[in-house]
Amino acid sequence: MKILVADDSRVMRQIVVRTLRQAGFGDHDLIEAVDGQQALEIATKEQPDLIISDWNMPNMTGIDLLRRLRGAGNKVKFGFVTSESTAEMKTAAEDAGADFFIIKPFTAERFDEVFAPILG
Repeated sequence: MKILVADDSRVMRQIVVRTLRQAGFGDHDLIEAVDGQQALEIATKEQPDLIISDWNMPNMTGIDLLRRLRGAGNKVKFGFVTSESTAEMKTAAEDAGADFFIIKPFTAERFDEVFAPILG
């Protein structure tokens, strides 16, 4: 399976990838994107099975990425790993079709809890 990690912070992408490995998902094909625009291009070309996105990114935000994908009929499993968490953000994510919303800081146990049902 392919997992796309979209975050404008290289360090945060590395942390997400490391945590995925710690949670037992390191055998999947892990792809990285530096912003929402690049994530959209990669998602269209690579057809990942899961997208883990930051909310705030340059060029295209995570919520705009999700809306563009869903608007194009893409049903990829998609969710957010973000440091911000307001009721409005969670509602917007759910309304746009997000499958999960993980708040930083996170643990391998939290990743396992969220991703085991998605990735098997």
